[in-house]
Amino acid sequence: MTVDSIEKGIVIDHIKAGKSMEIYQALNLDELDCSVAIIKNVKSNKMGFKDIIKISDTIDLNLDVLGYIDPNITVNIIEDGRRIEKKRLELPEKVVNVAHCKNPRCITSIEQELDHVFRLADRERGIYRCIYCDQKPR
Repeated sequence: MTVDSIEKGIVIDHIKAGKSMEIYQALNLDELDCSVAIIKNVKSNKMGFKDIIKISDTIDLNLDVLGYIDPNITVNIIEDGRRIEKKRLELPEKVVNVAHCKNPRCITSIEQELDHVFRLADRERGIYRCIYCDQKPR
């Protein structure tokens, strides 16, 4: 795989500059056996600067995680060196184990096995709240 192009895989594009490592960690891309290229601070007419992640294999991506981090991200599916599909994201209604509750008295702080679940409370401002205690995530 060259950094410029891939034959088959996924290109995560329009990532807010500086957010690529957060996405890399949230999607556990370090566990992949294929090549993963992170390109930071690329000039963009639309965004000023952006990050790009290229994955040289087709994998199941958690689009809810990407939408939670930044709903403006686009996901391009590449086959035979050409984009065959472009997915636009939106804020998911609910995210599970993506963020953690900052309330020390929340049941998720006491019950370690309990999933951290947040629901979208305000789509306009992108605000999520814990389903157990109504606190914002950290």
